[in-house]
Amino acid sequence: MKHGSTAVLYDETALLALGSGNSLASQFIANTEHGPTRHVYVPALCLAAADGRRKGLAEHVGALPAAEIVELDFAGATAVGAHLRNGGEWRIAHAVHLSRPTPDWPDGRPVVTTSPDLYADLPLVRTIRLPQQR
Repeated sequence: MKHGSTAVLYDETALLALGSGNSLASQFIANTEHGPTRHVYVPALCLAAADGRRKGLAEHVGALPAAEIVELDFAGATAVGAHLRNGGEWRIAHAVHLSRPTPDWPDGRPVVTTSPDLYADLPLVRTIRLPQQR
């Protein structure tokens, strides 16, 4: 992380909103393309969940230069496993893991979502509510 950098994570719901043409979801991506200190991260498990509900979404998101797909590494797999053992949902588990503070992101990274209630009881997880468009 560079000093002054900002980052967000897109969960399954934000990716589905992006795929449905949500203007604010698109604006986050567009602003990232114009700012080298802005980052949009896409947890691979969230992308898989969204693509399972909307065919072709993974290819669309993968083609966006501003969206950085984050693979599930060993630390992530163990964190996701713990989340699942505690009754959590797999479709948000990767976002939960990536949102927590790390040496690179000491304040964590907020999760952009249309359903902030999914994260309400989870410690150290901040959300940005993405309004659903009709």
